[in-house]
Amino acid sequence: MFAVEKIRADFPLLTQKINDQPLVYLDSAATAQKPQSVIAATELFYTQQNANVHRGRHSLSEQATTAYEKARDKVAQYFNVQSREIVWTKGATEALNLIACGLTEQLDKNSSIVITPLEHHANIVPWQQLALKTGAKLHILPLEADATFNMSACIEFLKQIKPTVLALTHASNALGNITNLSPLLSTVKGFNTITVVDGAQGAMHLQPDLNILNCDFYVFSAHKMLGPTGVGGLYGKYERLNALLPYQTGGEMIETVSLFNSTFRDAPAKFEAGTPNIAGVIGFSAALDYLSELDKNAAYDYEQGLFNYAVNKLNEIDGITIYSNLEHNIGTICFNYKDEHPFDIATLLDGFGVAVRSGHHCTQPLMVHLGINGSVRASFCFYNTHQDIDIFINALHECIALLD
Repeated sequence: MFAVEKIRADFPLLTQKINDQPLVYLDSAATAQKPQSVIAATELFYTQQNANVHRGRHSLSEQATTAYEKARDKVAQYFNVQSREIVWTKGATEALNLIACGLTEQLDKNSSIVITPLEHHANIVPWQQLALKTGAKLHILPLEADATFNMSACIEFLKQIKPTVLALTHASNALGNITNLSPLLSTVKGFNTITVVDGAQGAMHLQPDLNILNCDFYVFSAHKMLGPTGVGGLYGKYERLNALLPYQTGGEMIETVSLFNSTFRDAPAKFEAGTPNIAGVIGFSAALDYLSELDKNAAYDYEQGLFNYAVNKLNEIDGITIYSNLEHNIGTICFNYKDEHPFDIATLLDGFGVAVRSGHHCTQPLMVHLGINGSVRASFCFYNTHQDIDIFINALHECIALLD
């Protein structure tokens, strides 16, 4: 039995009321809530440990450096890779920009970049900019009308294009759809394609073994993994990392500096200029500790149970259209009610204390593909309950009654 009530007690924000109603938080795809251990770790750093890392020989600095690098080791262990292959960034968005900017000298007018219509804007716009800078041609992986991939068609497409770069999501932030990465990554392996996976949604729910997945780069955000905002990272195969140009320059990432010339350190230091988000990294370390204590399979099964329960309840409502893949999903439902504006539904649900997302979810090309302007998104995490879903569904019925 998954002890959800015990877990909920670790998340102080979940106990509050919104609009005089108990909070039902169904927006974990945007940001996950934080356990008390993460909050405490961040507070402890600022009250008892605050010092810069890698810079000083005094005790506080050495303690901060040890904690900071220990967090890197935990991330590496979480993904089953080497610590030197983990680069700290502000999050998945900065990590994707780092990769795209770092590849500038490796692409030219004969190069090709393949992305998909499922992507978050953070995994579209950097590749558009890279194509503009280098003359590389941008290609779009074919997507079925229901926003799923026909694997045979995609494989044939990739064999024809032989892309220089393939960038795709592990799980859609808007729909929750899980991408079957292995056949796609295997197909391009023989072309020396640089493979980039957006793991912002997949990192916590799927906890991939990146050694098995065998992509070149994988990006993630701490705040979607119970950690603080403003920190995240990039996994990269070591030779691929070192082949990238520096994204930012300044202190810490240099090897030598003269007035007319500078040389740079190897990864990961090469990409960590300036003072990092030390408190955020240490808070993320506590989040990784929390995740490591969970039964990964039990948590995933519990989330799938919540998802299926919610889907069944929504399907009982006439006028609801669900756009998410119901078979391969991390636990996110994208839906609309008739022609009602998703903003209106989300606003009315907030009056009942139910927090959902509405709009295009930073996936405008996907919304165009689906033929809609936006949608309502309910995303679940292992700290949600079946009661949360019952409250959500009852509130949705009340909202529909007001709108009809």
